Amino acid sequence: MTDPRSRATLPPIRGRVQQAAPLAPFTWFRVGGAAEWLVRPADVDDLLLLLRDLPDQMPLAVIGAASNLIIRDGGVRGVVLRLAGKGFGDIVVEPDGIIAGAAALDAVVAEHAAAAGLAGLEFLSGIPGAIGGAVAMNAGAYGAEVKDVLDWAEIATPGGMLRLTAADLHFAYRKAVLPARGVVARARFHARRGDPASIAARMAEIRTAREATQPVRARTGGSTFKNPPGAKAWALVDAAGCRGLVRGGAQVSEKHTNFLLNLGSATAADIEELGEEVRTRVLATSGITLEWEIKRIGEVMP
Repeated sequence: MTDPRSRATLPPIRGRVQQAAPLAPFTWFRVGGAAEWLVRPADVDDLLLLLRDLPDQMPLAVIGAASNLIIRDGGVRGVVLRLAGKGFGDIVVEPDGIIAGAAALDAVVAEHAAAAGLAGLEFLSGIPGAIGGAVAMNAGAYGAEVKDVLDWAEIATPGGMLRLTAADLHFAYRKAVLPARGVVARARFHARRGDPASIAARMAEIRTAREATQPVRARTGGSTFKNPPGAKAWALVDAAGCRGLVRGGAQVSEKHTNFLLNLGSATAADIEELGEEVRTRVLATSGITLEWEIKRIGEVMP
């Protein structure tokens, strides 16, 4: 039951607030502990109120589709913010682009563009997750990245809403620079008129390639490690003898070695420790230190 004294530390928003809320069901890995507070604002105004009045000492973490995320077994202190529902999932098609809310799924945005005969956003169909996370990490696949197509993103901050361009966000490989406590609310992507049949064919090609090469039906978290300059993470992992490597209930995918799997009984610790073991082996065999692409948040279980 929520402690009213604790609840008083949070701004009085209209959206849903839960104490000790399990987070594992939201994640693709299906692991992890609970949020001290799980907050789902009703709309953008609610989000701005939350950010404005949230005490500075209250930790804040943001999760979206949680497709590239490990939530540790000890849970997450402070507020876990999740944007969902009509307030953040709208998609608006314009003659030369798409405006999408942070909770809109990447693949659904690609489908809307295709239906409107807009080309250039097909790559989004190959990226699991939602638009907020895609902007925050400059998601990319199949030869394109968010930075290539973003016109602007609206970022909710404690001081109000900011509209930032791709240049303002200082995009780098799997990275954007957001303002302090900034949360992506929506974004606009430019596109060009294209042949609907060609757009559909490209999206079908991407889907086929994903299903052929990635464990898309498994409990996984997307690409685990960033590609180092001039190399492929999966090839380094493979060369280090890690294909199929198991730790507890977690395994390095035999289909694509840059994916970790929950075989059904894994803990978050199993998955993260397996990833660290892979990094150790790759460093020993190649001299290259792999960087995590999957985001990891929360407390390690004592």
